Amino acid sequence: MSKKWYWQVGFYLLVAAIVLFSVFPFYYAIVTSFKSGSALFEVEYFPSVFDWANYANVFSGGTFGRNLLNSVMVSTVVVAISLLLGVTASYALGRIRFRGRNVVLMTILGVSMFPQVAVLSGLFELIRAMGLYNSMPGLALAYMIFTLPFTVWVLTTFMQQLPLELEEAAIVDGATPWQIIVKVLMPLLWPALVTTGLLAFIAAWNEFLFALTFTLTNEQRTVPVAIALISGAGQYELPWGTIMAASVIVTVPLIVMVLVFQRRIVSGLTAGAVKG
Repeated sequence: MSKKWYWQVGFYLLVAAIVLFSVFPFYYAIVTSFKSGSALFEVEYFPSVFDWANYANVFSGGTFGRNLLNSVMVSTVVVAISLLLGVTASYALGRIRFRGRNVVLMTILGVSMFPQVAVLSGLFELIRAMGLYNSMPGLALAYMIFTLPFTVWVLTTFMQQLPLELEEAAIVDGATPWQIIVKVLMPLLWPALVTTGLLAFIAAWNEFLFALTFTLTNEQRTVPVAIALISGAGQYELPWGTIMAASVIVTVPLIVMVLVFQRRIVSGLTAGAVKG
């Protein structure tokens, strides 16, 4: 019994250490966001004064509000298109047998393994040739490079786990392939759709390299680039308080989304793990 008690204590200590290591940076960013002036260089783990000046500075005299809206618009469009193409592609790859299907799946997986910098120059030339440079459609197209392969691969795995009898019964009733996808398969894919959609949204929301390369004006930039370009009143001043306040504003929506959809995420990640 004593040995089991030691294991339990050790387990909870390990969990506490992991939680502390994961949560503390964000907590300290919140604490720092309420400081200004010389107070930024004082180490305090519990704020004594809540000064909202940094949050006011984020939205005053700049384009941060527009940048925040740009991130919302681009991420939402990327998720919508990724899920639409991902569901249709996963139906073809997961339910229809044709020659070269495994090659297509391996190609999709291989594309997702390329680092962003490896495709940066070619993608830049493509976007510029299409006249989409410094525009939201150009960013959405660039983000599809890493969201669509992941979405197709994950949804194909879930699609292969669904019973064939459901599709066969729909075909007997005269359903078209699109009706089978929308009315039969998609209700069963909701956990997977929520999981992949949320992960694609987070990836597009936090993306920095493409947003920095494919946008030129402040009005077209997204929030990661806007935060990186925040400057102080002087050449050598780095406004840590304002940067932390902007980081908190950008991070809170993601935390809220994860908390709202946490049950769907868990069921989506574990669906298909047990057969029968």
